[in-house]
Amino acid sequence: MLFATFVFRSGNFFSLPLHFNTPLLMSDQIKHECGVVLLRLLKPLEYYVSHYGTAFYGLDKLYLLMEKQHNRGQDGAGIGCIKFGMAPGTRYMERIRSNNANPIKDVFDRIHKQIAITTENHPERLKDVNWLKNNLDFTGELFLGHLRYGTFGRNGLEYCHPFLRENNWMSKNLMIAGNFNLTNVDELFDSLVNIGQHPNETSDTVTILEKMGHFLDDENEDLYRRFKKAGYSKKDVSPMIAKHLDLQNVLFNASKYWDGGYVVAGTLGHGDSFIMRDPSGIRPAFYYQNDEVIVAASERPVIQTAFNLPKERIRELTPGHALIIKRDGMALETRCQEPRKIASCSFERIYFSRGTDADIYQERKQLGRQLVPRILKAINFDLSNTIFSYIPNTAISAFKGMNEGLNDFCDRVKKERIIEMQGKMDEKKLKEILSLRPRVEQIAVKDAKLRTFITEDIKRDELVTHVYDVTYGVVKRGEDNLVVIDDSIVRGTTLKQSIVRMLDRLGPKKIVIVSSAPQIRYPDCYGIDMNKLGDFIAFRAALELLKDTGQAGIINEVFKSCKAQEHLPLEKVRNCVKDIYRPFEPEEISRKISDLLHPPHVKAQLEIIYQTIEDLHAACPAHTGDWYFTGNYPTPGGNKVANRSFINYIEGRNQRAY
Repeated sequence: MLFATFVFRSGNFFSLPLHFNTPLLMSDQIKHECGVVLLRLLKPLEYYVSHYGTAFYGLDKLYLLMEKQHNRGQDGAGIGCIKFGMAPGTRYMERIRSNNANPIKDVFDRIHKQIAITTENHPERLKDVNWLKNNLDFTGELFLGHLRYGTFGRNGLEYCHPFLRENNWMSKNLMIAGNFNLTNVDELFDSLVNIGQHPNETSDTVTILEKMGHFLDDENEDLYRRFKKAGYSKKDVSPMIAKHLDLQNVLFNASKYWDGGYVVAGTLGHGDSFIMRDPSGIRPAFYYQNDEVIVAASERPVIQTAFNLPKERIRELTPGHALIIKRDGMALETRCQEPRKIASCSFERIYFSRGTDADIYQERKQLGRQLVPRILKAINFDLSNTIFSYIPNTAISAFKGMNEGLNDFCDRVKKERIIEMQGKMDEKKLKEILSLRPRVEQIAVKDAKLRTFITEDIKRDELVTHVYDVTYGVVKRGEDNLVVIDDSIVRGTTLKQSIVRMLDRLGPKKIVIVSSAPQIRYPDCYGIDMNKLGDFIAFRAALELLKDTGQAGIINEVFKSCKAQEHLPLEKVRNCVKDIYRPFEPEEISRKISDLLHPPHVKAQLEIIYQTIEDLHAACPAHTGDWYFTGNYPTPGGNKVANRSFINYIEGRNQRAY
């Protein structure tokens, strides 16, 4: 049995057996791609005028749904709209995009300028639905919204969603927006070329759009031939195609060979719409329907907020399925690809999704709670001389869980101590025992007005150290430990260059940085901007350990294995990079990371603690996608990306692996 020596402020101490039965970036900004909204009004616009006093009900809800997902992308925003029942020769399909510094605001400001002019000059027309649809943009029944983070570093307006494929036939018009990355874009691009197309880009967005467009064209042509053969006139054929178009068949054929994580939403010119999710459930999608509206979004709490709903009313889109909404308002969730083993992204739970989701909030608290045993060991159970805090604000939920776990530990200590002191307890001793609690302080406060606009590395690093103000006077110099919890530690660059130096100014004896995520060891290829092995501090630590222990030959063996698999079919490729980490326990790598990230001239000891894979799964049991930690990719393309990333590192190519 393990025993902990607990020290009181008075200097008294005793040993207590440890029973941990209680359930238990800052350093680097990680960016994410992307957020989507699909909104379909099920009633005529006149209904919303009479019930809600406005014809802009859909537009207002779209703004709220997008603004509440701004955490998912700030590089660009765009919306699309379909107007029903428009006469030939009038616009029925509209799109607006922005890569402004505040793209959501820019998009809606431009739309509302038209509304403001009408409000000022002709306020009576604001309730005239026919006039609005014919004279104001985005006064329709079907909306598509997108928030973009430019994973490839290309932030021009032309890269902002929605993407549009136009045609004079309404049912051939296609507009899509998505949250996705595909690992096999090159192969899919070649397949388009082989059927005679000539795409003007090789990006996954264009590839997806053209793949869908190809099979949408086929579906239209098949129906056209069928109805012409049945004797329908050309004029009558168009509405017949729109009515009978099999969107499920289009999505099935288009996505058959996609390898990656994706949520793709789209609209057709005649009014059909859809949102589709990858077969492993990597990327998230939720939806809600009543008799007035159908809405789908990347996150559940945004729908709850926009429509004032309990979480039980909102459904998660089944992996491998699409929610298809026909022009007549009929909606059906239907299978498009055979679902695989579910591997929902655990990083959504740790970091990306909004912490206001009821389940995510509890999971993040649990992640913090589970770290308590290792934290106590790191500070030698000396709570009296330890301060606990967090950086950044997104780590607050994990911090709360950690604090609850520490208080549970203190309660157990108090109970044991009181039982031990029975018959010889006095008021002073009782007061001393009851005073035991973790010392919690807000150590770092971000200065929102300070901008790191200086581009020279040396000057910028110096400025970054002052982005946070520290709270002086609470740390006892040379005596206190300082424990700071973070969501994740990926590259470690900012941690070493600024955060640790900043904390050291307070004079702690020891700094303990705690990551609520495990060690990030492998590149992501499904939507998170973590794609180069050389950026990961865990990878660099493992390489150093191989050299330190005389096992550097493994590096060359892994390189040869990766090169040997470069041209194999995806399903035959294995993740060779796992062999880099195999010789070492996670604790060994954590110790090496601590050494690598300890800046020169920092006096305090530095220890870095990571979440374990086992505790991650215990906290987030329904979200088992852990490939960045374990290398267990849910699709074959992930193994290829990991190997290619290693080849790029060895060959000195600073580029993406997909």
